[in-house]
Amino acid sequence: MPNQVPVYISIGTNIDRERYVRAALDALAGWFGELGISPVYESEAVGFDGSPFLNLVVGVKTSLSVGELSRQFKQLEAENGRRPEAPKFSARTLDLDILTYGEAVGRMDGVELPRSEILNNAFVLRPLADLVPTVKHPVCRKSYLELWQNYNTGQKLWPVDFNWQGRIISQAIC
Repeated sequence: MPNQVPVYISIGTNIDRERYVRAALDALAGWFGELGISPVYESEAVGFDGSPFLNLVVGVKTSLSVGELSRQFKQLEAENGRRPEAPKFSARTLDLDILTYGEAVGRMDGVELPRSEILNNAFVLRPLADLVPTVKHPVCRKSYLELWQNYNTGQKLWPVDFNWQGRIISQAIC
């Protein structure tokens, strides 16, 4: 079996949110088997006025290349109603982004790694810190938990109740 690389993927949606998160999780589980899944967070839209998003991070192990993963994810987005011509900052049914691919740094198959959103957006960093708190960012070499503890931009997000395949993924804090 070829080497399996750990890959972390962000999932976001602000249209029919639960439906599209479940569609993404179903597809990823079908492709990769067991998934590491962070809690699901609701967050305000960033960069435009829009409905709140649901965001989470999923960890998988794969022997697929970055380019193969990117093509699969673009196809899944399209199958779930994402319009490739839509503006970057706009509502979306499904957004899947490769955050990290092992320890890779730089541009691979047109994808910049690690993805800059890790350090810039609470809706990426917080779920990543929940999922793999001790894993270190490939560039700054700080753990995701340490990065989250030092994060301060005022972006708001909060955990939400979310179930998938009979499993509680996350719960809102009362």
